[in-house]
Amino acid sequence: MGMMPKRPRHRPRGSILAAIDVGSTKIACFIARVEDEDRLQPIGIGHQLSQGVKAGAIVDMEAATAAIAQAVNAAEQMAGETIREAMVNLSAAHVESHPLTVEVAISGHQVGDLDLRRALASARQVERPGETEIVHAIPVGYAIDGMRGIEEPRGMFGQTLGVQLHAIAANAGAVRTMGVCVADAHLNVEGICVGPYASGLATLVDDEMDLGCVLIDMGGGTTEIGVFVEGVCVHVDCVPVGGAHVTRDVASGLSTSLTHAERIKTLYGAAFASAADERELIDVPQIGDAESHGPNHLPRSFLTSIIQPRLEETFEMVRGKLEASGFHAAAGRRVVLTGGASQLAGVRELAQLILDKQVRLARPFRIPGLAENAAGPAFATAAGLLRFAARMPDDLKSLPAAQQAPTSLFGKVGHWLRENL
Repeated sequence: MGMMPKRPRHRPRGSILAAIDVGSTKIACFIARVEDEDRLQPIGIGHQLSQGVKAGAIVDMEAATAAIAQAVNAAEQMAGETIREAMVNLSAAHVESHPLTVEVAISGHQVGDLDLRRALASARQVERPGETEIVHAIPVGYAIDGMRGIEEPRGMFGQTLGVQLHAIAANAGAVRTMGVCVADAHLNVEGICVGPYASGLATLVDDEMDLGCVLIDMGGGTTEIGVFVEGVCVHVDCVPVGGAHVTRDVASGLSTSLTHAERIKTLYGAAFASAADERELIDVPQIGDAESHGPNHLPRSFLTSIIQPRLEETFEMVRGKLEASGFHAAAGRRVVLTGGASQLAGVRELAQLILDKQVRLARPFRIPGLAENAAGPAFATAAGLLRFAARMPDDLKSLPAAQQAPTSLFGKVGHWLRENL
């Protein structure tokens, strides 16, 4: 009996892929064409101020659907293509990450995809508290007849197949709500990828993934954490604080509007004060003041004194999550920061101080050819979703379905909801 061919890991050349990042501050849609095995050509980008999303959760379905549709429409116009399905992110705020080991009998025959699907089916039957659904089941190791350390079991022989998994279980209600919003925007959810997993795929170099690394994606409503070891994502987590909380602190501390606070934070904000900050004055328009009164002048150091405590709190919470996860040591000494809120001056240095690790700032280099306005850290998740869709990583959730999927749009939506909810 010959060796079983490995399943395809890449999309065919010329395929059109789409990704939608539904965030708390923006909704982004990327469309790309597959050029070859490891290259995507971005052809359409649309982004829109987020509506109906707070701290990674959809709080107004109608507003979120409208914003998704607008971002998708802008990307389609640029691409000159109509998309019918997209890879969608799910905030780590909705998920729980836990290790899981399953074992299935293979009775002496060759291991194939069917055995891996049976392993996933048995993983799904493991009792989980509350109303949750596994959205990722990432193999972190295999064993045949108790012999561990096997990297690729397909084609091997034995009596039992063991799979060690990183299972990411999501709140089923949040997944269903996201699916309905995307369906109402006339799209099929091709699949779901958790935010920090996607961001890591777009920003980490191979050595970081292999040797151990913590990815911290600093978004508007949340700060999301992904731990990567030996080339796979082994843990995800989230703290409910992001750039929008810093903006609110600035607005409150300076008695100015949220719009002015965001602008002041972007132009003058920093995580550390410098000696010159005491002398430099910034103009702060006051809420409710008539224009004729003119702005209020405050030292830049006062702005830093508002921003720094919130960022310190954020990194302390991240450190606490890492220590509680048990992956603090396994993740090594490397941290990669990305996300829109990572761009403030001094954030890298502050993270280095509090986390006691080497820190670098990252943008989504894995998708070359992105326009300058979409190649920044704020778009790491959207770029990673494309990479996830293109490469079909070795996630048991991405194994081929046992039966033929329906072809009509509404049939596919219903099929996806039945399979995933």
